[in-house]
Amino acid sequence: YQNMLEAYKNARTPPRTPEEAAQLVVSALNWIQRADLEVNNQNIGDGDGFTAYVATTDPRESGNVPIEVHEMVIARTEARNRRDYKSADALQSSIKEAGYKIIVCSDEEILARKYRIRMRGIDAPELKMTYGKESKSALVKLIGGKRTTIHVYEQDQFDRYVGDVYCNCAFIQEKMLKNGHAWHFTTYDKRPEFAKWEREARAAQRGLFASLNPEKPWDWRREQRSGGGIQVY
Repeated sequence: YQNMLEAYKNARTPPRTPEEAAQLVVSALNWIQRADLEVNNQNIGDGDGFTAYVATTDPRESGNVPIEVHEMVIARTEARNRRDYKSADALQSSIKEAGYKIIVCSDEEILARKYRIRMRGIDAPELKMTYGKESKSALVKLIGGKRTTIHVYEQDQFDRYVGDVYCNCAFIQEKMLKNGHAWHFTTYDKRPEFAKWEREARAAQRGLFASLNPEKPWDWRREQRSGGGIQVY
């Protein structure tokens, strides 16, 4: 029920046909909440994207781990016990290629699943843009070394999980927008509070809005695509 309520609240218009109602149900079923391990600073790509790892001890993850990954984890442990570190490292690489990683947490090894996260409704300057590094640094300060809760709504064309991010009871997109570290991505998100937070940052000339005419990241990417590829985090 809560998922349905969230999907209804975030719908651009209420469903008017059976097809639209069905799409709303699909949206609700796709809504996932995940609490991840601490976010490593090195896993924060820019001001609106990062890589999160969720421990497979989480009941929502444990049943989804492929058998071959379990087998590789066991084989790696056996290789390390007999000090065959070359084989252990090779198995670690294979585990990583499968979308998992063995992380040391409190002197304990934990198998975790990798999720590439795209923060929903905001668009931060790319790293090579003006204010790109500052935007990334702002996100590092907010979530680096901390646990986050991510409400995932969909996957984008780059297989990133698009969602709302919370850390220490703070809504991270709100923090990024209010402080001028990102734009409201109106192409994909129509939430009025996001537009309001961006207006506040503009009025106060915070962050990237301290510049008179800051370049929009979607315009920058369009120009880059015409001249070659760009890196996606």
